[in-house]
Amino acid sequence: MIIIHARLYVKPECVEAFLEKSKALVAGSQAEEGNISYNLFRQTDEPETFIVVEEWKDMAAIDFHNSTPHFTGFFAEAGGCFAKPAQVKRLLVEREI
Repeated sequence: MIIIHARLYVKPECVEAFLEKSKALVAGSQAEEGNISYNLFRQTDEPETFIVVEEWKDMAAIDFHNSTPHFTGFFAEAGGCFAKPAQVKRLLVEREI
């Protein structure tokens, strides 16, 4: 399993538009065959910072996800909402407890 943490920094004036556009991304991602979980969180102490926590079966599932219309379309539509580049970390689960 591979876990992705993506920290997204949204311009204050774009938060509502970002949240609206993210609905299709989250729903589409959760419906993908290789997805285990996909959730969007808002940071409590920085309300313009969002964290996407994704769990994927394998790298092939991530590659497929990155090519889907809901993923590519989201970044095409919401790209102007970001205050700075996202910080993305991929974590490989070595052993589940």
